[in-house]
Amino acid sequence: MNVELALRALSNERRLRILAWLRYPKRHFPPQVAGDLIRDGVCGLSIARKLRVSQPSASEHLKILVHAGLLRGKRIKQWTFYKRDEARISKLKRMISSSI
Repeated sequence: MNVELALRALSNERRLRILAWLRYPKRHFPPQVAGDLIRDGVCGLSIARKLRVSQPSASEHLKILVHAGLLRGKRIKQWTFYKRDEARISKLKRMISSSI
């Protein structure tokens, strides 16, 4: 895992909000027609609506988080669903703690 890349991804308030919301998706998002909130993740369109940004803007934030290894994307039909990668987030926390 690239710590610098992950820290850059975390340096944006909107991306931090996305990660916080996805920690407990049932608290922050309504049920979805396709995809289970817990098992599959949250639809990118729902994340864009909650952020109150355009879908392309939300997609850019989500792409950065996926590239940093903090989220995983899953395609279902024509949509992409996102969920936190808890193992990689824990690894990042350990890496940061050990370098302090």
